[in-house]
Amino acid sequence: MKHETLMLHGLFAACLLVCALVVGSMLTTVPLSAQFAAKAGATHALVASTNACVAPGRGAACPLPRG
Repeated sequence: MKHETLMLHGLFAACLLVCALVVGSMLTTVPLSAQFAAKAGATHALVASTNACVAPGRGAACPLPRG
C-alpha cells in the first residue's frame, strides 16, 4: 500500500510540474504577429498585406471577389 501511495504522489508531482511549465510558457510567449508589428511598424504591415482593399475609408476601390 505504501508503494502505491508513493507512486501516486510522484505522478501527481510530475503532472503538476508539467502543467505549471505549460501555463508558464503560454503566459510568457509573445506571438509572432506581435513581434512583427513591433519590429516593422504598422505601415510596413499594411504595405505587406496581400489584400487589395486595406483601407476602404480612404477612397480605395475594393474589387468584388470572383467566383
